[in-house]
Amino acid sequence: MQYDAEDLTEHCLSSETLVSGNMLTIKRDLVSLPNGRTSHREYVIHPGAVVVVPILTNGHVVLEKQYRYALHQTFIELPAGKIDANEDVLLTGQRELQEETGYTATEWVKLGLQHPCIGYSDEIIHIYLARGLCAGMHQRDEDEMLQVFDLSLPMCIDKIQSGEITDGKTINALFLAEKYLAQYG
Repeated sequence: MQYDAEDLTEHCLSSETLVSGNMLTIKRDLVSLPNGRTSHREYVIHPGAVVVVPILTNGHVVLEKQYRYALHQTFIELPAGKIDANEDVLLTGQRELQEETGYTATEWVKLGLQHPCIGYSDEIIHIYLARGLCAGMHQRDEDEMLQVFDLSLPMCIDKIQSGEITDGKTINALFLAEKYLAQYG
């Protein structure tokens, strides 16, 4: 069957919730395809998140080591967290930076956004650069265990290339920060 290659939109015919948790909802929809056939789409509803690239006055990046249960591994990541209901994304970034690392920042630059899992999730991650950092006390959640440290940006890029940094949002944010800093300082 022929279809309009310009309009690839799929339309929901019915929807069911498979799982509804504290942070995620998993759904399965029956959709009509542009060619007239039908198919099922399973996907995750996610509230969205913000990742922050905190830059110290010496140019180093503030990072975290955190154990991620789903992969049973400790990862090097940037500070990040989910957006609370009706929360402005910049406020999410400011809150997460302070909660996780203790740092606050006077300068915030929006670097972009990413859709990390377009095949099965509606998650959007907003990416910020934070400068003018001031150290303070973290306010981590009781179940949030992490180690905060800093590295130079070139060392971060080296760790990406060597496979020591593998978290997608961290990789993307570091490359965007590198490009921004090279262009605007």
